[in-house]
Amino acid sequence: MRGAAAALSCGLAVAVLSACGSTPPASAPAQRSLAADPHTPMAQRLQALGTPDVLALGEQHDAPDHQRLQLAAVQTLASTGQLAAVVLEMADAGHDTRALPAHATPEQVQQALAWRDNAWPWALYGPSVMAAVAARTPVFGGNLPRQRNAAVMKQPEWEARVSPAVWAVQRDAVRQGHCDLLPPSQIGPMTRIQVARDAQLADTVQAATVPGKTVLLLVGSQHAHKAVGVPQHLPPSLVLKTVRLDADGPRPDDTTGFDAVWPTPPLPPKDHCAELRGGS
Repeated sequence: MRGAAAALSCGLAVAVLSACGSTPPASAPAQRSLAADPHTPMAQRLQALGTPDVLALGEQHDAPDHQRLQLAAVQTLASTGQLAAVVLEMADAGHDTRALPAHATPEQVQQALAWRDNAWPWALYGPSVMAAVAARTPVFGGNLPRQRNAAVMKQPEWEARVSPAVWAVQRDAVRQGHCDLLPPSQIGPMTRIQVARDAQLADTVQAATVPGKTVLLLVGSQHAHKAVGVPQHLPPSLVLKTVRLDADGPRPDDTTGFDAVWPTPPLPPKDHCAELRGGS
C-alpha cells in the first residue's frame, strides 16, 4: 500500500479544487521564495516561520530529500532548545520514547515505538528519530493504531468531524489515491479512517505541546494540509505553521494549504497506480 499512499498524497491538489465544486477555506499564500535555493540553511527557513506551537512538515514519502530536511529541522530546533517533541505519522499512537535515555540504541528506540520497517524504512526515518532521542526530546507515535481501523470504518460519526466540503475532498482523495480500484461501498469507510488518522495525530500533537516551544509533526503532505488535514482538528488557540516539502513542482493548493513550500530536486516519474493494479 505504499504506492497507494503516495498516490493519495499526490492526488490531493486536484481533489481540493474539484470535489463537488467546493473550495476549502483560503489561507495566506505559501512562501515559495524562502527556500527556492536548496542551499538555504535550515535555521533561516525556520526563522522565517517564527516560533509556532506546532510545525507540520508534509513530505512525499518516496522522496529521500524530504527525510533529510526533516533531520535538519530536528537538529536545528533541538540545538536552540526550541523542540518540544516530535510526533510521527510513521508510528502508532500509544508508543513513545519518553522512558529511554539519550544514549538509547536504535533497536531500543524501534522497540519503544513498535516500528514497522516494512511500512516505513528505518534507514530513512531513523536518523530524525535518533537525533531527537539524543537531544532528550520525546518522540511520539501519532497515527491511528491499526487495530482500530475496523471499528472506525463502521462509525459514521467520523463524517461529522469535518465540514461537508472537507469530507468531499477526503472522499475524492481516497478514491484517487486507490486509483479508482476501491468498490464504491468502501470509499466512505476508508475516508473515515483518513479523518480518524488526522484526529489522532492532532490529539497527540496537542498533548505534546509545551509553552514557548515547537512540536514538530512529520507527516505526509495530505495530513499537513491546513484546509483538510490535521490542522482541522487542532484548537485555534495553537499557533500552527505548515510546510509542504515539494519534489513535484507547484500545485494549486500551495496557496491554500501551506505557509511555505520547500522545493527539492524532482523525482523520476513513477506510476503508482500501475504498481497498485499490478499487485491487485
